[in-house]
Formats: sequence, C-alpha cells, structure tokens
Amino acid sequence: MPPEPVLQVVRLTVQRERSFLLQNISWTVRRGEHWTILGANGSGKTSLVRCLTGHLAFSRGEVRVLGQRFGETDWRDLRRRIGLVTSAIERSIPEDEPALETVISGARAMLGLWGRHRLGERARAESLLGKIGLKRLARRPWGWLSQGERQRTLIARALMARPDLLILDEPCAGLDPVARARFLDEIEHLARAPRSPALVLVTHHLEEITPSFRHALLLRQGRVLAAGRRPAVVTSRLLAKAYDARIHLYRSGGRVFFEALPPKSRRLA
Repeated sequence: MPPEPVLQVVRLTVQRERSFLLQNISWTVRRGEHWTILGANGSGKTSLVRCLTGHLAFSRGEVRVLGQRFGETDWRDLRRRIGLVTSAIERSIPEDEPALETVISGARAMLGLWGRHRLGERARAESLLGKIGLKRLARRPWGWLSQGERQRTLIARALMARPDLLILDEPCAGLDPVARARFLDEIEHLARAPRSPALVLVTHHLEEITPSFRHALLLRQGRVLAAGRRPAVVTSRLLAKAYDARIHLYRSGGRVFFEALPPKSRRLA
C-alpha cells in the first residue's frame, strides 16, 4: 500500500482574464517523498507555490493537505501544515529581532513576534537552532546575520510548527559558493532525518538537487511537462523542451549538472 498523500493537487487552474498562469496541474506528494520543481522563468513555479501556501486564489481545481481541502477547512490551519522558506519572508523580519524570536514566530505563522512565549516554545526553538548549528547566535539580531545564517534560521522557523510539508523556494539565492555548499548539506541532512517532513525544492539549478530529492515536477508554460521519479523526468530531451534550448546533462558525485549548448548553426542558402 503506497504511503499516505501529504499533498494532492487536482486539475489546478489559475486564470486571469484571458491568460493562464497554471493549467490543469495534477500532482501528488506522499509522505517520505522529496520533490524538486523545475522550469524556466514564467513556467508557473511561483504561482504554484503561492497557491499551495494560500497566497494566490485559483480559478478551478483543488488542493488537499492530508486529505483536508482548501475551501472546506480553515485555510489558516492548513497553511500551518505547510512550512515555507522564501526570500519574501526574509524581507519582512525586523532587523533588530533576535534569531531565537524569529524561530519562535514560526509556531504562530506570524512575522514580528509579540506577546509571551507559550510553554515549551523557547526550548523547541533553541533545540532547532542547535540542530542547524546556530544555537550560539540565538540572541544575534536578524540584521547582523549572514545570508547563509538567515536561510538556516528560516528553516528552523518553518520547522517550529511541525509541518507535514516544507517548501524551499530558491533557498540558495544570494549565497556564495561555500555558504551554498554548507546549506545544501543541511538540506540533505534534514531530508535523511527519520521524522523529516516531505520536502519540495524549487530551483533553477540542477546542481542544487541533493540525492534525497528522488522525484521531480517539470513545468512548462503553466502546465505539467513531466512528473515522477527524477531519472525519468530530468533528462536532456525533457529539459530541452522545458527551456527551449539544447541541453547536455552530466552527473558527478550524486548530483546532476547541465550546460546549455549553442544553437545548431544554419547553413546559408
């Protein structure tokens, strides 16, 4: 019997006047699976993430989290079950807020912590910071954290509510090569943890896909081009179609890399 679905997207469509941002997206993420979402700019990645987190209304279709449907269950409760790491959150955190309070705020899905801590929140936040190697920076203000430290803090924040699904929306943007390598090691460690939530990594860079992300969703012009086990989806042929370019794939150290080849030359008449 297959594992329980954490997320079910059924014929999801987002239409604005005569334009479609998404068309008939159907996709299922099961417990224990880790997915990556790939596609060119304008393929629908951001729109899909915004639908899943309750920030974009869709025209048709449905989204279910552990069997509970958006629209039938309070979306605020469902949204707490989906953790999100994105630069949009980063820009909204007060510069003087200590890292520990940033993490605690994730338990209540709020930005800018106010009010007293609930029983056990501080201890859990300290534990999560310790697991990502930032416990010593618990009192450091957000404005003093490096980009890599901020991204790791946002992961701890997202985990505070014990989500069933964690979406990482281009989490390596702005990281230098060393910080990116360390951050990806943290992601892989999280993916391998026994009680890890299902992970969804949205990225433009194949080399950021660590080995635990064994499934892939490939979008093109708001539609699903391919979805399933990563070796069957991340191919030169499908990527060439998704990006409208000649693609050469190669593998090294368990990672996949690609380069865009120059267009074939045309003979002049």
